[in-house]
Amino acid sequence: MEGLPRATRSRNVLIGPDTWDDAGVYRISPRLALVQTVDFITPVVNDPYDYGRIAAANSLSDVYAMGGKPVTALSIVGFPEGGDITILREMMRGGGIALREAGVALLGGHSVRDREIKFGFAVTGEVHPKRVIANSGAKRGDLLVLTKPLGIGILATALKRRLLPDATLRTATRQMAETNRAAAEAMRAASVSAATDITGFGLLGHALNIARASKKTIRIWSRVVPLLPGVLEFAAQGVVPGGLGANRSYLEPETRYDEGVPEPLRAALVDPQTSGGLLIAVGPKRVDGLMRRLTRSGVRGEVVGEVLARGPRLIEVTA
Repeated sequence: MEGLPRATRSRNVLIGPDTWDDAGVYRISPRLALVQTVDFITPVVNDPYDYGRIAAANSLSDVYAMGGKPVTALSIVGFPEGGDITILREMMRGGGIALREAGVALLGGHSVRDREIKFGFAVTGEVHPKRVIANSGAKRGDLLVLTKPLGIGILATALKRRLLPDATLRTATRQMAETNRAAAEAMRAASVSAATDITGFGLLGHALNIARASKKTIRIWSRVVPLLPGVLEFAAQGVVPGGLGANRSYLEPETRYDEGVPEPLRAALVDPQTSGGLLIAVGPKRVDGLMRRLTRSGVRGEVVGEVLARGPRLIEVTA
C-alpha cells in the first residue's frame, strides 16, 4: 500500500492505520471517542441464517478488541442477480438478530450485484478516549490470554471438501456465531495492556501486530494453545485453506519455531480465523482477575504465551 495518501493528521485521531490495530478511533469529546471498522466475509457454512449470525459477530469483533462498545451498524451485501431471495432474507435475518442481541442498532446498508455472496457490516462503537485498548500497549512480562480455540479455516476447508462431521460443524458454527462481547467486558474490567482479535492472519499474524506496535517479542507456548476438534488431523492430511500458506510466507522472516513443534500444529497457528477470539496481553498480577471474570462470563480463556523484550525475531514458538 506504499504511495497511497496518508490519513489526515489530527490530534483527534487516536488510532489510525500506523499501528496495525483492529479499528480506527476518533475522539469527539474529552469523554467520548468513536471506534470504526468494516468487515465482510464469503460464506463459511452452508446455512444462510448461521452465516448471517457469523458475519455479524465477525464484524463486531474489531470494536470489542479495541475496548469499545458497538452501537450502530450498516450492512454490506454482495448477492448474485437472480439468486434465491430466501437465502438473502435468511442471511439478513441472522445478522439482524445477532446485532440486536449485542445491543447494536442496524441503521441501513448497501447491496451490490456480485457473482459470489458476501455479507458483513460497517460498525461504529464508542469508548472513553483514555480507555482505548490498542496493539501498542504490551509490556515485558505480560501474559497472553486467548479466548477461543483455533482451527476455523481448516475446518471450513474440510466442510467444502465434504469431510467435516456434523458434530464438529455444529461446534465450529456455534463458536463463530458467538460474539466477543463477554470477553471484551471482562477485559475492560481487568485493565489489560493490549489486545487484538484473531481473524484472517491467524494467531501468529495478529500476535505479530502486537509485537511490532509494542516493540516487543511474543513467545507462544504451542502445546497449550486450544484447538477445535479434528484440526490437527485435517492439517496432517493437507486439508488447509489457501490463505494459510500466504500467512506462513508472510510470517516466516519474523518467526522462530522450536524443532519440537509438529507441522500440523504450525499450520494451526497460522490458520485464518473467522470470528476468532481475543488475544489479550495482561500483567501477571492481573491475569488471575481476568481469568475469573472470563470464567464467570462463560468464556474459556487460556494463557498461551508471554511478552518478552525485543529480540532478533518478533515471534517465538516453543514446543
